Formats: sequence, structure tokens, C-alpha cells
Amino acid sequence: MIRAEHLISAIDALQLADHPVMVHASLRSFGAAIDGGADTLLDALLKRGGTVMAPTFTEPHFSVPAPADMRPACNGLDYTAVPPGPDIPTGPAYSVDCGRINPQLGALPALLIGRVGAVRGRHPLNSFAAIGPNAARLIGAQSPDDVYGPIRELAGRRGVILLVGVGLNRMTALHLAEQRSGRRLFRRWARDEEGVIRMVEVGSCSEGFPRLEPVLNPLARTAIVGASRWRAFPARQVLTAATAAIAADQDITRCPDTECVLCRDAIAGGPEAQEPDRAPER
Repeated sequence: MIRAEHLISAIDALQLADHPVMVHASLRSFGAAIDGGADTLLDALLKRGGTVMAPTFTEPHFSVPAPADMRPACNGLDYTAVPPGPDIPTGPAYSVDCGRINPQLGALPALLIGRVGAVRGRHPLNSFAAIGPNAARLIGAQSPDDVYGPIRELAGRRGVILLVGVGLNRMTALHLAEQRSGRRLFRRWARDEEGVIRMVEVGSCSEGFPRLEPVLNPLARTAIVGASRWRAFPARQVLTAATAAIAADQDITRCPDTECVLCRDAIAGGPEAQEPDRAPER
């Protein structure tokens, strides 16, 4: 059984106290049950005075197909597979208190959004949420047109990226490094808080990110809890190193799937700039 004191020992060994921390965690990685589950892990991280942030994406819950006049090229999509009809599908509008989350993100983010005091971003597909003394400052940096603002804010506040039993393919911050290397972020479509269908920024394929291990692993501090390997990376240094590596070799993030359209278009630079030629429909 993994107990709170085991988690707190690892947090202290990684020097996480008083730092904002973006967490990507697999509870299965511990190889044994945590006494109290995800609640215990979140409480342990908060106990040392920091702010905890996590991706709380709602894709595909609030996604809509690409409208006919909002289809930039080189966008990681095969538009021939999108229904050509003019009808705009009905569906719910995103709200910060919707309570929904992609279940593949794991137990910790799902728990975080339900905590009293949690703050969630306004991006209808790729929101982040945080709890703690700097939560409002981190999450306030996000908008539908600035998906990775919270990561930029995290780096500016001496924040840490914590991987709990997961690899670099789960490090969302590397999408910001892609953007800083010169790539344009992909565009997808969703109903925002006002029910308006709009293009929003999203990331690309992340399955090639482990190829950045030689660049990023020297930056990590490591701890072991049960069977779970924890790695803590300084966010600012990660962004600097990853941005330089991608800029020097755009192919470095290519995933093992030779037919991956996301990787193909991201490496080519991402979508062509396009503005909708009509007002968004409700």
C-alpha cells in the first residue's frame, strides 16, 4: 500500500515545495494501491504550498466538424472524411463548470476539477485547471486563441513539470515548444461558452516526443515511489531545450507511424493562415 508519507517524501526529494507544478500521472504506475487514491496524491502535492495544474481536455465532447469555410490546409486532417453538408450540428456549449473531461487523462485531473477552489480555463477543447495559491494567475493566461498560456505562465513562475509514471509522450508543454520552434498550431472547431462555433488552437501528435529524451533527461530530478518513476523537470529549461532541438531538426518529433497525418503536417509547419469569411454561426 502506498501511503501519504511515501508521496510526501518523493515531493521533498524532488524539491517541489512552493513551486507551481503541472502534473501528468498514472496511478497504475505505482504497482500498488494508494491509500486514499488520487485524493491522497493531490493533497500531498498541495501540502507543500504549491499550485497543482493539469490538462483537463474535453475533446471530443465539445468538438464539431470543420465548417466548409474554415478549413485551412496542412491542418492534420483529411477533409474528405468530413461530412460536406451545410448543416451545423447541434450540441452543448463548453463552460468552465461543465464537469466533463476526457477520461483518458486519468483520475487526478478528473478529481481536480471537482475540488473547491479549482480554476478551469476557457478553451472549449483543451482547457487546463489548477488549484492552489497561483491557480487564477496560471489559468487566467488561457483563452481559446492562446491554448498554452498556462504553460507559458508556469515557466515564468519557476514552475515544474512532474511526470508520475508516464513518459514524454504525455508532456503537454512540448506542444508549446513546437510552436516556439516555428510551427503553427493546428485548428479545430468547437462551441465556446457563448455557443459560437469557432476555430481554436490545439496540439499535434505527441507519440514522437520520447525522441527528445537525450535532450531533456539531463534536466530531470528523479524519485521512485513503489513501482512508479517520478521525474521533475524545470518548465522554463524544458521549453528552451526542446524548442532549440525541434528548430534544429523538425523531424525529431516524428512518431513511429509513417502514415501519421498530424506529424506530417506539423513538421511541414502546420496550417496555413485562414480567417473565416463570415460571422460564426450559433
